[in-house]
Amino acid sequence: MTEKIYNVLFLCTGNSARSILAEATMNHVGQGRFKAFSAGSMPKGEVHPLAIQTLTNVGISTEGLRSKAWDEFATPDAPKMDFVFTVCDNAAGEVCPVWPGQPMTAHWGIEDPADADGPEFVKQAAFEDASRFMRNRIAAFMSLPLTSIDRMSLQSKLRGIGAMDGTTSPDGEDA
Repeated sequence: MTEKIYNVLFLCTGNSARSILAEATMNHVGQGRFKAFSAGSMPKGEVHPLAIQTLTNVGISTEGLRSKAWDEFATPDAPKMDFVFTVCDNAAGEVCPVWPGQPMTAHWGIEDPADADGPEFVKQAAFEDASRFMRNRIAAFMSLPLTSIDRMSLQSKLRGIGAMDGTTSPDGEDA
């Protein structure tokens, strides 16, 4: 019997930084158990260059990454999502499409590294921080016993992951 592959969608507004970091990271460390996707409510149309640089610096492939609208994943022929995570506070407050199959959802807010001001090294550090926070959440998620945990307990654990270090709350204040 083959092990189930879980589809995971990471959502953000612009789909150029945090959700892209999450998609690439999960596909890299997912051990064949997870297939990650990302999208935005108002995609910027291009991946932020520092997101690409950050992923490349840690040896994660950036091939095929693109900024795309979340509508792409709400069609009948789209991959059925098992999990949908918002990673920016704006997307958490927006009305999302109805996802076929009733996936588990949670908010994993991380400060937008693209908003960092200052010299280039400060901006790069913001992307590295966002990437590290996302890797930690993904590692915690991947350690969950997905095949043996009940839905209510799983939902609680997913929310707990969203409250890990580096989290922002939906209202934009640090949690």
